[in-house]
Amino acid sequence: MNEKKGMLIDVQFIKSKQEINELIEALGMSQNGLRDQLLFKLDVSTGLRCGDLIALKVEQVKGESNFNLMADIADYIETLPTDAVYLFPSRKGDGHITTTQAYRIIASAGDMIGNHSIGTHTMRKTLGYTYYQATKDIATLMEIFNHSSQKTTLRYMGITKEAIENSIKSVSFF
Repeated sequence: MNEKKGMLIDVQFIKSKQEINELIEALGMSQNGLRDQLLFKLDVSTGLRCGDLIALKVEQVKGESNFNLMADIADYIETLPTDAVYLFPSRKGDGHITTTQAYRIIASAGDMIGNHSIGTHTMRKTLGYTYYQATKDIATLMEIFNHSSQKTTLRYMGITKEAIENSIKSVSFF
């Protein structure tokens, strides 16, 4: 849960591609649209924790072929100062943006599309939900998220015991 405007909110995943595209479009409307869109796209594609994502250095992603967003990354890097160290540099000093700033970026775009339960965990949760729905491979998802138990991963994605039981009931052998 995160605090937003004085109240706690339960940050959720995004289920539909349409809403993902709406959020990406909203992120593009900001002054730093390319940066904000890449922040979301890169995290929803990799599942990195926000702190790890914002600390990525340009040299870590430049020319990497294991990211499926190479064109987006290359376009964005062209907008950075040539001496930029971090992929998501801060305007203040030589560091990177903070997790608080990343949260504000993502939550603000969520507000723009009318979804007030979007935050930085939304990106990881969306990857987890989408991956799990496509594969049902909880073991690999645990590795992606660096979780120590299936229970933690299922809880993180909001998959409850009731949902699991209903899923099992939907399978009929006779």
